[in-house]
Amino acid sequence: MITDTRRAPRLQAPALIPVTDQMTGKVIGRLSNVSGTGMLLIVSEPLVEDALYQLQFPIPDGHGSQVDIDVGVHLLWRDPASAPEQSWAGFRFLTLSKEHREQLEHWIDSNLPAA
Repeated sequence: MITDTRRAPRLQAPALIPVTDQMTGKVIGRLSNVSGTGMLLIVSEPLVEDALYQLQFPIPDGHGSQVDIDVGVHLLWRDPASAPEQSWAGFRFLTLSKEHREQLEHWIDSNLPAA
């Protein structure tokens, strides 16, 4: 059995959630998993390792609509994926408003499988 030793629980994205670079307006990839401190993406756009990005992704708001979460992130690492021209990318959150942090953490907690 593999034990997850991360400090924050990670939620596997329950759907295809696009992630947009707010500076270019382009969808750079899809959310794979997310925690209150960072996220893993499958990206289809070239990214610069160790760079800072301003990203946005939608999550359900619990009322039948969605809210766009804005995050300032640091790209920690990138590895090739098995699909051509795609890679895995690990980000840590640098900036996240209190409101968006609360909404994100509520969404994560509401969707984690029971232990």
